[in-house]
Amino acid sequence: MEKTGITAAGNFIIDHVKVVDLWPDEGMLSLIFEEKRASGGCAYNVLKDLALLKADIPLYGIGLISNDEDGNYIMEDLKKHKIDSSMMRFMDGVRTSYTDVITVKGTGNRTYFHNKGTGKYFSKNHIDFSKIRTKMFHIGYILLLDILDGPDPEYGTMMARVLKMAKDSGLKTSVDVVSESSYRFNKIVLPALKYTDYLIFNEIEAGRTTGNEIREKSGKLNTGNLKKALGALMENSESELICIHFPEGAYAAMKGSEPFFTPSHYCPERLLKSTVGAGDAFCAGMLYGIHEEWDLERTMKFANAMAAMCLKGLTTSDGMESMKETVKLMNEVPLRKLKI
Repeated sequence: MEKTGITAAGNFIIDHVKVVDLWPDEGMLSLIFEEKRASGGCAYNVLKDLALLKADIPLYGIGLISNDEDGNYIMEDLKKHKIDSSMMRFMDGVRTSYTDVITVKGTGNRTYFHNKGTGKYFSKNHIDFSKIRTKMFHIGYILLLDILDGPDPEYGTMMARVLKMAKDSGLKTSVDVVSESSYRFNKIVLPALKYTDYLIFNEIEAGRTTGNEIREKSGKLNTGNLKKALGALMENSESELICIHFPEGAYAAMKGSEPFFTPSHYCPERLLKSTVGAGDAFCAGMLYGIHEEWDLERTMKFANAMAAMCLKGLTTSDGMESMKETVKLMNEVPLRKLKI
């Protein structure tokens, strides 16, 4: 019997979202207009976005949380969206991971202040591959899981070891990386790529992992470095598919095939409520297309539509809708006029 479904492991975070009037200078005041609690973290966001599609594929979560208010919220939310939580784990004495997400009302730009909490202690011991029956295994964020980011004498990092264990269990693997202001990417990310079937990076992650910065200081997209980054990732990984996404669209290639670019949807600023979670929504769209064995162009277009949906909401999942509505957006909302 062919396997089906997606298991997502790693960061289960609560986002405490605050919408402010402006980003203040140090020591100055900013007014809070709105605040809300919502899902956060790679594994949690991807699973919830897929659940909101109502696409009827099995979804399973593996994470480490606490028996506190935020942890209870996560468990209730997983149940509400029919995401299997039987492999979730708990620990005492540490808060469930949380992030204060500060969103500027006029621009949708957001800034994060993160408490690693229980995520700091998530390890391979919390994953029982003998219980995973799905087709795909997604894990992240690399750079935000301290134990899995740690060294491994055989595989380079503990994350790389976990991904090797997943592949040995017959799972197709994918990873996600957090966009942080550091230069740890090359050392910690590269070892995992050897055991990653589907690599979905944003421009920051791809640029810092390969040393080819994709966004210039002026804000302009450096298409030359974009192509170099994709080429470098293909050379340094065993991935079947590598995709780099950015606000203007996505650039991707299957192993042994020519790269393909698809522009993102044009979203007027008046419709843009927040960019928080758009990267995870794009990732969810890519994973769904891969799971359904769509061709690359259709998969990327659907992922761009998922990201555009996300922009309509204040939190990571407020803007997400059903498969029918997502496909409607994909077919009707104009694309940016951009070629690479």
